[in-house]
Amino acid sequence: MADLARLVRDIAEEMRDAEERGEVATYIPPLARIDPRQFGLCVVTAEGEIHAAGDSEELFSIQSVSKVFALTQALGKVGDTL
Repeated sequence: MADLARLVRDIAEEMRDAEERGEVATYIPPLARIDPRQFGLCVVTAEGEIHAAGDSEELFSIQSVSKVFALTQALGKVGDTL
């Protein structure tokens, strides 16, 4: 999986240098305190291999990202009729 490890590092490096990073949601206190220059990426393969780069060790508030996990669980239990 050397290619995956390199890809993860390349993406993190590219994002570190990106000028357009979006806007910080300053109306949400936990997000308002975040440095907008941070970017972390972590990929875990089905075999359990971990490939991380950038600021992947930094703690962060997942906010709306958690909705994706809840939807995935619901789809797994109910299926497409959801």
